[in-house]
Amino acid sequence: MKSYETIVVGGGPAGMMAAITLGSKGVKTLILDENDELGGQLVKQTHKFFGDHAHYASVRGFEIAQKLQEKIFQDTNIEVETSATVIGIYPNKMVVYAKNGKEFKATYEKLLISTGAMEKQLPFINSDLPGVYGAGAVQTLMNEYGVMPGRRFLIIGSGNIGLILAYQLIQAGAEVRGIVEALGKIGGYAVHAKKIKRLGVPIFLKHTIVRAIGNESVLGAVIAKVDNNFNIIPGTEVEKVADTICVSVGLTPLSELAEQAGCKVEYIPQLGGYVPVRNERMQTSNPDVFIAGDLSSIEEATTAMIEGKIAALEMSRNFIKIAANKKNIENEINDEIKTLALFRSGPKSAKIRTGLEKFGINIKHVPKIESYGVQIGPTGKLRAIVDCTEEIPCNSCEAACSFGAIHIGENLNSTPVVDYDKCTGCATCVTACPGLAIHMLKEDLENSTALVGIPYELLPLPEKGQKMWALDEDGNYVCDSIVKRVVKYPNKTNIVYIEVPIEFSRKVLSVSFPKKESPFVCRCEEITLDKIERVVDSGITDFEELKRLTRVTMGPCGGKNCKLVVLGILSRKTGVPISKLSHGTSRPPVKPVEFSLFMKGSDPT
Repeated sequence: MKSYETIVVGGGPAGMMAAITLGSKGVKTLILDENDELGGQLVKQTHKFFGDHAHYASVRGFEIAQKLQEKIFQDTNIEVETSATVIGIYPNKMVVYAKNGKEFKATYEKLLISTGAMEKQLPFINSDLPGVYGAGAVQTLMNEYGVMPGRRFLIIGSGNIGLILAYQLIQAGAEVRGIVEALGKIGGYAVHAKKIKRLGVPIFLKHTIVRAIGNESVLGAVIAKVDNNFNIIPGTEVEKVADTICVSVGLTPLSELAEQAGCKVEYIPQLGGYVPVRNERMQTSNPDVFIAGDLSSIEEATTAMIEGKIAALEMSRNFIKIAANKKNIENEINDEIKTLALFRSGPKSAKIRTGLEKFGINIKHVPKIESYGVQIGPTGKLRAIVDCTEEIPCNSCEAACSFGAIHIGENLNSTPVVDYDKCTGCATCVTACPGLAIHMLKEDLENSTALVGIPYELLPLPEKGQKMWALDEDGNYVCDSIVKRVVKYPNKTNIVYIEVPIEFSRKVLSVSFPKKESPFVCRCEEITLDKIERVVDSGITDFEELKRLTRVTMGPCGGKNCKLVVLGILSRKTGVPISKLSHGTSRPPVKPVEFSLFMKGSDPT
């Protein structure tokens, strides 16, 4: 049996940061993790993280894991045991773990438990079929082991994990048939949702999965609409073809070891489920036991790292004898608590704040959040367009801009403001943004074209001179475009500059290679580009006649989404500028209404 000053159980972001902090204070520490390498969820995350640069913003998850691993293995105060499964914690301050088929014991003076969380399950018919996975399992197979468990995926749940998984699947060459969400709004960050919607992935809000289709494996799924009480609305069932169903409906903390260590546990749904009661410094009801990360509350890796540092600093006070050093640690703790309060001060953390209040932990005295809309900037100048209007904790663009053109302010949750007098068009912010929420734009008024710079993280990369489809915010075809140049960056967020007609300059947000199947131009009436082009090629060049023959623009949206696109196709095929084409007649009703409205007649008053 070995004895240590501190033991850290769990080598994810919280545990690693705690071990690094303890080691830096000269505290002899053992870190235990059941995986082959330290990093927890970080090792399978290929996306860039939000936050600030002091906490690895704009760095991809697996790279953060590598940086933290390096610090740990360089510190002689830290001993690491991987492939070590902790099987019990006993009252005499003893941790028992299994490794290589043998049992080991170790004692501690202070203990940090950062065991993380596990995925919640969702009951539905045939949920036991091969092909039904948790989202984290798919990430592990795909990003760690290079195994793709399917080709066509349906994702259940639109939290950040589900949204990120959808994007990673597309990067790996898979097809995502849709995301199903029971709520009436996206659960995760809007920038994550926009990123996949631009790639054509539909999100079915107020829907749930009814059952998986198949006998020996998944062949598809039945989804249906739900009411405000989450009851299935009869008659709304539709089938979706998929060979893999990914369940991503949240996480719940793994609190068993904390209970064994004598920590009081309470059910706090806002924090994820059963969590140990603790104070602001991560100390539980057992004064020798601390917690951090998803065991404390289901949040981001950034907050987990800050919690791990706070817990470690408080633990290290027990081993420091010099008063001046203790005072320095107290200052460090207070600084980290303030930083954590900033991260949690935005609207996305409202649920977490409510949960923490039940422990008497209140977020207060944080700078005001400032919110702004999308700024377009001066026409004709190559400039950054920042489509980031949701209040989330991130200042990557501000930190990346060496010209001071982007301002976030004191509170990380404020939305960016661009000073276009200072913006040089360097596009550094585009490649730094974790949400791919920034693109470049420059109009050429003389030639009636525009240059649009799109962040691009897919393979293969387009090449100069290639013809591409320009897409809108929902992945719909807008117009053809020509690649003018491709700029590669070491962080793998490259920029593809395309030329489009100037009238589409603010509509184009994505690009794709032309596919064999024709894209939808009018989704309401399911009219494809190929169908419109065939009608125009037959000699129909009048918009009204095209409309009558194809029903294009005659759907529920009344052409609001596709009229300009159709006129662009007519212009390209005929050589007549859009400004010279007739755009049809606008007729009532402008928006869809029930037909019974007209049967009832007008109100005599």
